[in-house]
Amino acid sequence: MFDPVQLRTFLAVAQTLSFTQAAQRLGVQQSTVSQHVRKLEAAAGRRLFARDTHGVELTEDGEAMLGFARTILEANERATDFFAGTRLRGRLRFGASEDFVLTRLPEVLEGFRRDHPEVDLELTVELSGTLHERLAAGRLDLVLAKRRPEDGRGRLIWRDKLVWIGSERLRLDPQRPVPLVLFPQPALTRARALQALEEQGREWRIACTSGSLNGLIAATRAGLGVMAHSLGMIPPGLVRVGARAGLPDLGGVDFVLVHGRPDAPASRPAEALAAAILAGGDRLHL
Repeated sequence: MFDPVQLRTFLAVAQTLSFTQAAQRLGVQQSTVSQHVRKLEAAAGRRLFARDTHGVELTEDGEAMLGFARTILEANERATDFFAGTRLRGRLRFGASEDFVLTRLPEVLEGFRRDHPEVDLELTVELSGTLHERLAAGRLDLVLAKRRPEDGRGRLIWRDKLVWIGSERLRLDPQRPVPLVLFPQPALTRARALQALEEQGREWRIACTSGSLNGLIAATRAGLGVMAHSLGMIPPGLVRVGARAGLPDLGGVDFVLVHGRPDAPASRPAEALAAAILAGGDRLHL
């Protein structure tokens, strides 16, 4: 039998690709994370991670374990809730950034609604900056959004790279300003793209602005310009712009869960939804 504690540790490492970040997320020592992974690998009889000086990657068996771990932990949580007889109730105001529009987040939310039918879930989809502002104002109970790597707020879901993406047919003229497809302020990707181009001394122009991810994707597919986007969530029909385009590096970005006030009425439903998202974090990649 696989130990649920070890499976939670495995998921944390698989989603962050870092033993250090997994330890911080779980609130344990890094040595404890390493011990849990070793024991799980021993129980499975397979290597789940390939580790070297450059980082951590899932093996083929590790990829297979993702689905099993999520299923086991979800079943364990349902059984615990059933026999504890503590049904969650109340209203939960959950905010998710536009980044998750095309992911399988609806499956995670559907599972949460099935397990906690007496929780009224209110979903807000907005820019990450706007969601953080609403959370701080007490208008949301839980937020799933981006943050800058230097920002310490929230529980890390995974760390990704920001890259330039565009249509396969798009060709950038190095003698002309870079055409940009951008979210409006206060979008993190907008700020990062403009800052990187300014630091490089590259001229730019805004070809399209939209508060909707679908709107930005449509404009980018049409060849209006390039947009900054997370590497692990590149939408279908768009590709990473190659290094030959000469665009500056955009650095990394963190996807995090941030809770509202711990004494709020929705704190327990928020924690339950956070646990479901952490368990199903691999569904949030494209």
